Amino acid sequence: MNSAAAEPRSGVRGSRALAAETGGKSSFWLGATALLISLLHILPFYILVTSSFKAADDLSSKWIAPGYAYWDNFTNAWREAHLGRAFLNNIWITLCAAVLIVLLGSIASYPLARHQTAWNKFIYTVFISALIVPPLITLVPLYKIMVDIGGMNHYWGIILLHVTFGLPMTIFLYTGFIATIPKELDEAALIDGAGRFSLFYRILLPLLKPITSTVIILTCVNIWNDYQFSVFFLQKTEVKTITVALSGFFSQYTNNIGWVAAGSLMAAVPITIVYLFLQRYFISGLASGAVKG
Repeated sequence: MNSAAAEPRSGVRGSRALAAETGGKSSFWLGATALLISLLHILPFYILVTSSFKAADDLSSKWIAPGYAYWDNFTNAWREAHLGRAFLNNIWITLCAAVLIVLLGSIASYPLARHQTAWNKFIYTVFISALIVPPLITLVPLYKIMVDIGGMNHYWGIILLHVTFGLPMTIFLYTGFIATIPKELDEAALIDGAGRFSLFYRILLPLLKPITSTVIILTCVNIWNDYQFSVFFLQKTEVKTITVALSGFFSQYTNNIGWVAAGSLMAAVPITIVYLFLQRYFISGLASGAVKG
């Protein structure tokens, strides 16, 4: 009898040992994959930093950090690319477009999330379908439209484009997040005499902080780093953004890697600060907005 009882126990111990071994192997491969992905993101940034502090006549490997700091790359990039003006252009375009995207996206998402009519479902499907359309496919008709309406080399023209292409993802995230908020909250506010707009702005909008932070980060990063639209629709020096201004350092016969690296490093500072302020809401907002969207 003792031998019969010992067999199941030994089987359980063997199963536990096998599970522990399998779990250990899984943890190892997950850790190795995470390390590889981290390196793929860190290495380009490392090369950017080392290149920004190297002199033009320094022909050492890009993997070797310089033993000095060549600050002229930063001053030359700032002066020659007119980065002061480009920074102001970026800030104005990003700020205006982000505010419009948040306001319009949140307002449009409220009825789509609260009233699941056939028409609203169709509108929501149209918005989501727009996510699969690559913006560059529409570049030729967009260029013609911008010329016809006089939007070339104007802030409002590029802001209109960013708002148009930013709204589908914003509506997708906001609609999913609002769907997680109980409808009883709306009913209680309406019973207390609140109107629809008062209900939205005074009660629901403060609850949207996590997803709003997510939308702000995604929107600001995309607009701040935009090149595909800016290079075509902002060609005058006084309205060029940072990416377009820095691209002027590349030509058919020469390039200034150090200047571009230094300019790129300076350009990354503002958007990094925005992310650091909003990062605690970013993951929770993205997850909540996508789960029920």
